[in-house]
Amino acid sequence: MLDSELLTTLLVSILIMAILYSSVGHGGASGYLAVMALLGLAPETIRPAALTMNIFVSSLVLYRLNRAGYFNWKIFYPLALASIPMAYLGGTFIINDTSYRYLLSVALLIAASRLLIKTEEVSRTVSPKITYSLPIGAGLGFVSGLTGIGGGIFLSPLLLFLRWTSMRTNAAIAAAFILVNSIAGLSGYLSMGHDWPDGISYLVIAALCGALIGSELAVRRFTPEALKKTLGLVLIIAAIKMFATA
Repeated sequence: MLDSELLTTLLVSILIMAILYSSVGHGGASGYLAVMALLGLAPETIRPAALTMNIFVSSLVLYRLNRAGYFNWKIFYPLALASIPMAYLGGTFIINDTSYRYLLSVALLIAASRLLIKTEEVSRTVSPKITYSLPIGAGLGFVSGLTGIGGGIFLSPLLLFLRWTSMRTNAAIAAAFILVNSIAGLSGYLSMGHDWPDGISYLVIAALCGALIGSELAVRRFTPEALKKTLGLVLIIAAIKMFATA
């Protein structure tokens, strides 16, 4: 059970992360993980809490982007077909505290690089190849269920690198990918008899409120690229702390 002071700090931090991430087009899964890591929460709290917040926030992001016509089923379904069972499998894995901290450190560093490296809009897209989609989906799905990071922040640069999507379609597919894999990963985790962390409903409310605010209001104190770099540095700090305390 989290004490009231830690829970308040956690809720405020999650709210701020959700506002900042959603204001630059991200769901914020890596940010939530970074906050929980910096506050010293245990893996048995971090993983299910992150997966649960992923489900609600990515649903909101996907709803808005789908209504705007940016979602592409042709690109998404092969990725999801391979990722969903692997995310479930990843969720069933029992890993000790030290291994989880090392794994999450690496995941956060990769996510940080995604924020620190500037991405450019794709001028012309090409049709996806299923021989690439299936292994990409399977690999990222497993990582999603195992760590709780969602997978979207890893998928996005790959889609742009392969020239499969524009920026807007990229965001919609990443949101859908996070949603289905988080549901599968959480299902796998709970199927092993784990309990829900205390206070998880409050975390979800904080994340949703932040996402609603951030998606409506632009952050005016930083340019989007400067804000991404700031968030990337936060992830690096969290990764270093996780590694140092493993």
